[in-house]
Parts: sequence; C-alpha cells; structure tokens
Amino acid sequence: MKLLRYGAPGAERPGLLDRQGHIRDLSAHLDDVAGTALLPDALARLATLDTADLPAVEGGPRIGPCVGHVGKFICIGLNYADHAAETGAAIPKEPILFMKATSAITGPYDPLIIPRGSEKTDWEVELGVVIGTEARCVSEADAMAHVAGYCLVNDVSERAWQAERGGQWTKGKSADSFGPIGPWLVTADEVADPQALSLWLSVDGVQRQHGSTATMVFGVRTLVAYISQFMSLQPGDIISTGTPPGVGLGIKPRPVFLRPGQTVRLGIDGLGEQTQVTRAAA
Repeated sequence: MKLLRYGAPGAERPGLLDRQGHIRDLSAHLDDVAGTALLPDALARLATLDTADLPAVEGGPRIGPCVGHVGKFICIGLNYADHAAETGAAIPKEPILFMKATSAITGPYDPLIIPRGSEKTDWEVELGVVIGTEARCVSEADAMAHVAGYCLVNDVSERAWQAERGGQWTKGKSADSFGPIGPWLVTADEVADPQALSLWLSVDGVQRQHGSTATMVFGVRTLVAYISQFMSLQPGDIISTGTPPGVGLGIKPRPVFLRPGQTVRLGIDGLGEQTQVTRAAA
C-alpha cells in the first residue's frame, strides 16, 4: 500500500493512493497515518479494504508529510562510502547517529525555507525507514519485522551550522522545512529489497545526486538493530539512512549551495518524487 496524508498543514487527513494514482480517503478507517495505525495488524486490516469502495478525493489537495506525530527523526551520517570521500571524512566504523527536530518535517511539495543567516543550505536525498512495531535491543535477524515501510526524505542541511557552530550536527539539520517526507509511506511488503533502490536529486534541472542504496555502509537491517541498542524505536519513528554523493558541499572546485527561487526535485524507485521551491525566510 501507499499511504499518505492530505490537506492543510496541521489538519491532514489519512489517505491511500490506489493503483490508478487516485487518492482515496481513509478517514472512516483510521484517525491518522501515525502511531498504532502502523502496527502490523492495523496495516493488515487496511490491506483488506476494497479501494474502489473508499471515497475518492477530488481536486488536487496539498500532500502533507506521509507520517503524522513523528516521535523521533533519527538520521545517519556518512553512510555511503563515496559521500564520505567527497566530504573528506573517513568511512565510519559504526553508524553515526544524530537527530533532526520533528518541527523540521514538512510535506514533499511544501516550500523549502532558507533560514535567516544561512549561506550554506544543502540538499540530501535519502531513504527513510518508518518503524511499525516497538524495537528495543533487537537482533539483525529480527530487525526487519519492526519496519512498517519506507519513504523519501530530503535531509536538508545548513553546513556552516552543522560543522562550524560547535560540532553539533543537529543545529544544521533542524530548521523549519528541513525535513520533507513523502509523498507516500510505502508499506514494507511492496519493497522487495531496500538495499536495491535507485535514488536521485536535481537542482534547477541539473542532476546533482544519483546513487543506489546498495552502496550503503550500513544497511537498513543493521541500522534498525544498532539504533535499538541505544533507544527504543516506536511506531512512526523515522530513520533517515544517509545520502549518496553529489551534495553541494562536495562540488569541486567550489561548493554550491541553495539560493531562493531554485527548484529541488528528488526521487527513489517506487517511493515517489518530491519537488521543493526554495525561498528566503520572512
């Protein structure tokens, strides 16, 4: 299934994308695409619905973040060897964890706001892993049973704030609009192998990133098990698994960063596409 949320910010309704690409309303069956709605039994009940019987959503509503009420937004740093190389960093021996504030989460087509004082706002296309059942100290063998599905993430970053303001990556990752997710949460049964997905990103029509999740240093199974040793993972938590090469920081001979009025497009095989237009903060 492809689950989504549509409507005005803060008033999104749950929906499903049918096989013809039409949005169907799920409000009669769940309150939101969030929390306990992502448990295996709840997803199994949704899968039994006849989509033709669900109300069609007319017009072209705003598509919101594909998961609501996210408790934790956990990110992985330098998880592609070629991305580590372009930034001049060593390949990590263990996953690098940092948090992105959940207030950064926006819809896949909402504006990307360049914050006041930012001079190094950058892009990062990433595979997002959405947790479906609580994971606490789980093994790699059991890790995938805790995954509800996957989504597209743009891990927008302010590089000066990330690396030049005291060494705390969260500072450079958490501005409002720095966490577009969606357009859909694609349930795990529709993703045969999360380590075989192509992902890409362009800025103003120029391709900047193109890679494959096959080149991750630490795969999804490893990441879920690893993170669960340090904190419990709850339904609706999101893990953003790192980015392939091609970020603005790595462009030679001189890095390139986002300016107001640019268009960022990104996508992952089977998980949809996003488009954001950049604008300066008011």
